[in-house]
Amino acid sequence: MSVVQILPIFAAVGVVLITFAVAMQPLNAKWRGAWVFPACMSVLFLVWSLFAVLTEGPLGFWAEHTRNRWGNQILFDLLLAAGIAWSVIVPRAKAQSMNVYLWLVFILCTGSIGLLATLSRLMLLEERAAAKA
Repeated sequence: MSVVQILPIFAAVGVVLITFAVAMQPLNAKWRGAWVFPACMSVLFLVWSLFAVLTEGPLGFWAEHTRNRWGNQILFDLLLAAGIAWSVIVPRAKAQSMNVYLWLVFILCTGSIGLLATLSRLMLLEERAAAKA
């Protein structure tokens, strides 16, 4: 198996483990420094994306999403997931005085890289606000 075939398996297993770990936490659980995880994921995904852009070209994603119905379905799924995440993040971000329009532009330009960075920043600001309270 190639790296391109193995990495999605690791990513899928990782997401399943993390989502179950988060779901199993008590309602009041606060992880100090939890913002570091989405920040690291954003950086790692940025590095992988830059590698993809350098080796496959800057618009390679578009050919994949317009190739067939599965490509369309994947694009629709990503857009819906980003929209859902954004709608959950915005009220919390506004409460922390984040410039939501600037972050939205970042997300629209970079996808999950920006979404993870936005979430990380939000979590950091909420952690700081909770420490002051």
